[in-house]
Order: sequence, then C-alpha cells, then structure tokens
Amino acid sequence: MAGDSEFDRDTAVTRREPGVYDIDLSAGWTIINAVNGGYLLSVLGRALADTLPHPDPFTVSAHYLTASQPGPAVVRTETVRTGRTLSTGQASLFQCDDEGNEVERIRVLASYGDLTTLPDDVRTTAAPPPIPPLEQCFGPDDAPAPIPGSSAITDRLMLKLDPATLGWALGAPSGKGEMRAWFGLADGRDADPLSLLLTVDALPPTAFEIGLKGWVPTVELTVHVRHRPAPGPLRVSITTRNLAGGFLEEDAEVWDSEDRLVAQSRQLARVRLG
Repeated sequence: MAGDSEFDRDTAVTRREPGVYDIDLSAGWTIINAVNGGYLLSVLGRALADTLPHPDPFTVSAHYLTASQPGPAVVRTETVRTGRTLSTGQASLFQCDDEGNEVERIRVLASYGDLTTLPDDVRTTAAPPPIPPLEQCFGPDDAPAPIPGSSAITDRLMLKLDPATLGWALGAPSGKGEMRAWFGLADGRDADPLSLLLTVDALPPTAFEIGLKGWVPTVELTVHVRHRPAPGPLRVSITTRNLAGGFLEEDAEVWDSEDRLVAQSRQLARVRLG
C-alpha cells in the first residue's frame, strides 16, 4: 500500500493552518550531509497537492536557495490562480538556523491538473533509453567497496546503473555526461506523479562520469510530469552537454514499464572544478 511506504511517511506534511504545513525532514534521504533535492521537491509537491484543487503536478520549477538539513521544517503555500483544467500555486520551505532565525531553503512555482483527463494521442520522436536488462545492471550493493558519494538515500532506492555509465565508480569515468539506470523505491512502492519529482534527481550526478568528484548541488530544477506511470521499474536517462563556468545542466527523461515518457526535467547544478 502506498500509504505504508517510507517515501509516503517521510514526505507527509501536517497542516497547521490553511497554507502552513509542518514536517520533520528525514535523514534517510540525504546525500553526504544535505537533504536530496528531489525528496524536498516531493515534500513541497505534497503540500501543494493539499492546497490546490487539482491532484497532479504538471510542471514544477524550484530554486534551491540554501542547503536543507534533516529536522523540523515549515512549508508555506499560496494559491496563485485556479482554473478549470489547471491551478497554479507557490510554496517555500523554511528552517531555523542556529540563532533561531527562519531561513528559506527552497521556493517552488507549480501548476497542477488531473493527468487522468488528458487525451491519449502521442506524437513523438523520443525513444526509451538503451539500457541493458535489469539483471545486467549494477547497484550500490554490487560494488566490492562503497561507491564514492553514496549515502543514506541509496538505502531507500532500487537503483541499477547501466554498466556503460558506471566507469566513475571503477575509477575510469568515460568522460561523457551520461547516466542511465533502472529505478524504483526499495520498499516496492509503485511510482506515481509525486514520486516522479524524486526520480528525476535521484541518480548519481553526470559530473561523476565526466570525471569530477564531490557534491553537485542543484541551483534550479524544473520537472514536467507527462503521464501517470504504470506499475513496475522506471528507466531514467540523464545527460549533460555543457559544463561552463562551474555550472552544468542535467536533462532527464523517465520512462515507465509501458514505454511511455512519464516525466522530463532540466536542472542547473554547480560543480567544484579542480
């Protein structure tokens, strides 16, 4: 049951009053010491789903202002506009610093609708990524030693990486900005529109396969949810074409078990050079 999953428990928000929600950010979704950006986006996405009259995120754009830490946080939402097929809202997540001052961590503008009402016609040149069968791919548990950069979030995920994009873990990065994997939640919860907000930001950074190391914090992330995913593992492909001035983009596609493109995203991330 979805409500019994770790993802649902850890993204659950408690409404204090209209437009104000409390949550305790779980340490189980951290990378190194910071809370994963996709998990945070799912938290704000859940609060907006409670605020707005439509159930599903269609487009979500987030600016990550300061790094979030595990512990108490407050989400404040606002309805910007309500229409027949789309409603738009904004949300911000706040935490207190050591002096007790409230600090904004992330700000989101999103439009919600109902994916079940969309027409079935598909005209596309996009194709699912060429990933080997799941049993021929490798995850953190398959490594002879801990994979560099692995942290608590890996225990929450079913992640099997395409061997062609795994050179960084063996000390031989390909130099290509590519990362591909089979993806799911470790407890078997099927994907839904909300969990897709996590999926697009849960793979190792493409910077690793370029040959860079260390934390790659997200500056801005926009997600488009296109379909409600079918049950089963997802295929995720992420590419980077341009690294300049210490910033790179990551373009993600998420495909479901019925070969449908269910989500797309682009993010701008900062990298450490040298």
